[in-house]
Amino acid sequence: MPLTGLEEAITSVVEEVTPSVVSVSTVKIFHDYIFRPLPVEGMGSGLIIGEKGYIVTNYHVVGRSKKIQVILSDGRRFDAAIIGGDPSYDVALLKIDADGLKPAKLGDSDKLKVGQIAIVIGNPLGFMLGGPTVTVGVISALKRKIKTEAGYIEDLIQTDAPINLGNSGGPILNTDGEVVGISTAIVPYAQGIGFAIPINIVKDVLDQLLKYGRVVKPWLGIYGVTITPQLSEYYGLPVTSGVLVVDVAPESPAEEARILRGDIITGMDGEELSGIEELKSRIERMKPGRTVSLKIISYYGVRELSIKLGEQE
Repeated sequence: MPLTGLEEAITSVVEEVTPSVVSVSTVKIFHDYIFRPLPVEGMGSGLIIGEKGYIVTNYHVVGRSKKIQVILSDGRRFDAAIIGGDPSYDVALLKIDADGLKPAKLGDSDKLKVGQIAIVIGNPLGFMLGGPTVTVGVISALKRKIKTEAGYIEDLIQTDAPINLGNSGGPILNTDGEVVGISTAIVPYAQGIGFAIPINIVKDVLDQLLKYGRVVKPWLGIYGVTITPQLSEYYGLPVTSGVLVVDVAPESPAEEARILRGDIITGMDGEELSGIEELKSRIERMKPGRTVSLKIISYYGVRELSIKLGEQE
């Protein structure tokens, strides 16, 4: 029976991209109740992004690992070094000393539309099954926000294509064979729902890791709590949502702008804020040096402050 046009497109993508998908094997050290070290092996996926041996994967796959090995699709195995990573984005950059690598073609995740075909390639059991595992679905939603052990991750791609734990760090592709996201399987309740980090965010993180060895993050310099209706009623606050400032870091942009303890931040750049997690997540997506506008309710009334973000040490 001849393949349909869609089937031909999918099989062509799989054949083209499979040599760029790798298996990532890790050893992490944990301790039992009497503090004896226990080595624990882990497995994930990764993607070749450059001919010089660079490989992108999830931070939760390789973070705190004592040993990392990368297994190529042709069976070659290499020790890998971590160039850098960031848990808040769940992105890590590895490097291996290898030649003959085939980097994947990176697409533009800003062009994604809900309903597009999503092709997921990964290695849930390494290459024990004789090759990668492929699942297919659609882009179910964009700009999703999920909570993880490292905090909130925003702007995620949601797909109904199954993403298993061992697929973490592997690519999500469109039917042109372009990588539009990196799979992440760090949400335990996400059965039947897959999430991926948009490739444009990944590219920005990788740029910073290559330049600085870390992700350069902006700094506002406040400590705050989310205002809830209960908190508002208890303290007699004038609003039921937003951020209550409980402290201000010395010599911070917030202190220079004269934000005070007890101030309430209700909006940023013309949009309302639900709480401290949203404020942190939105600022983390910005660059140091950017000026933001904060709407503040204080003893002096309602005011708009323009604040130039600093750089987090």
